[in-house]
Amino acid sequence: MTHPTPPTSPAWSGAADLTRQRLIRSALELFTTRGYHDTTTAQIAKKAGIAEGTIYRHFASKQHLVNELYRAGQRWAMKIVHETVANPDAGTVRQQLTAVALGLVDGAAHETAIVKIGLLDSLGAVLDDESHKTEREFRTALERIVAEGKAQGSVRAGAVDVWAGVWLSVICHTLRKIVAGEWKPGDASVRLVIDAGWKSISA
Repeated sequence: MTHPTPPTSPAWSGAADLTRQRLIRSALELFTTRGYHDTTTAQIAKKAGIAEGTIYRHFASKQHLVNELYRAGQRWAMKIVHETVANPDAGTVRQQLTAVALGLVDGAAHETAIVKIGLLDSLGAVLDDESHKTEREFRTALERIVAEGKAQGSVRAGAVDVWAGVWLSVICHTLRKIVAGEWKPGDASVRLVIDAGWKSISA
């Protein structure tokens, strides 16, 4: 199973890469516990054990940093979709969506913060054009599965983007429970919500 990981860059190596990773981990923890707006670069630097100015050797701004984290979450989710579709044993559209949901749930249990910032937190105007593009790519990948179901008659008539959004909203309920530590991936409630996600869009 593919677990989400914070973004890394081959452009950084050695001590610089370790500093970057400390920055990313520190920012990720603070953004997802205190909130983006209530987190300062000074707090990130203190938690990472570096001078505040060092942040700007790696990221242009706090907004740049949070956007990289957001895109990491979105790209991971998109990879789950692509791997599911590419699997020759993917099965029916319902089975594919179930596999995607289980992949997202597993990731939420293993790397809660990156899933929270990438799929659950509302960042609104903080997101840049590249982040919006990445989000659209993930949604488009998900919509292709739903469109296949619609063509086969297993997904109800209507706009594919609407049904993909409805399904994802239902699944995000489970992700929030997992991230909050209220549910575990193997809980019966998880399967109930995944089934409800399918029922909400099935013909």
